[in-house]
Amino acid sequence: MSAVILDGKAIAASIRQEIKQEIESKGIKCGLAVVLVGEDEASKVYVKNKIKACSDVGIKSYAYYLQKTAEEDELLQLIDALNNDSNIHGILVQLPLPSHINEKKIISAINPQKDVDGFCAENMGKLFLGETDVLAPCTPSGIIEILKRSNIEISGKHAVIVGRSNIVGKPAAFMMLRENATVTIAHSKTKDLKSITSLADILIVAVGKQELIDASMVKKGAVVIDVGIHRTEQGLKGDVKFGEVSKIASAITPVPGGVGPMTIAMLLQNTLKAAKALMEKQ
Repeated sequence: MSAVILDGKAIAASIRQEIKQEIESKGIKCGLAVVLVGEDEASKVYVKNKIKACSDVGIKSYAYYLQKTAEEDELLQLIDALNNDSNIHGILVQLPLPSHINEKKIISAINPQKDVDGFCAENMGKLFLGETDVLAPCTPSGIIEILKRSNIEISGKHAVIVGRSNIVGKPAAFMMLRENATVTIAHSKTKDLKSITSLADILIVAVGKQELIDASMVKKGAVVIDVGIHRTEQGLKGDVKFGEVSKIASAITPVPGGVGPMTIAMLLQNTLKAAKALMEKQ
């Protein structure tokens, strides 16, 4: 058995094209503010990619770069200004932030209607309540889109999520519940992880441990979504041992080219969604 490769790059390209067409056909004005604090090289690459993605679909991007030594109040003042700027429909503060800045406080300061990362308490609360009209975290949203656009049935399936972060694991669980899956959450402290993962019809791995999941931990015919990304001398690796797991799974996302491209695509989709919602209120 050889798994179908779930091409997140191709699906993301399709979503981007849909966004571009809607913006052009309806004359929608979208503005995304991206804020980077410090000189973290990986963060700079992510910001650059997000700015380019905006340009490709017709979203105007506004980049704000603050020194690593910037005070928390300086960042809060910038967010307040962006909250009140009618040209800005989405605000993204690139994480992680320097240790002297309270990440939770910064996320809470963003207007929930402009919180295109979907991390604030109000948007997370709406997601918990099962609401669909919500700016949801981008990576879990991308996972749902990969499954749906690949015609993979979610309803009634047993989904096991390895990872409990606020960015991926927890919101992914709520989204899968919303799609009528039966959900189990496992994590780094789960005893006998293999006994849990081997029950999954859909296995979502977002634990941040390189190649943690091997073939012995996966049920034959399962769908495997690998959210992990690790830079090694051999190239990028995921949380799943792709070579061996792809021989027993029915479908699997690669690293790179799986979930990663979907995250940015869903960021663009959230920005368009926020712009349309704010336009309706004006």
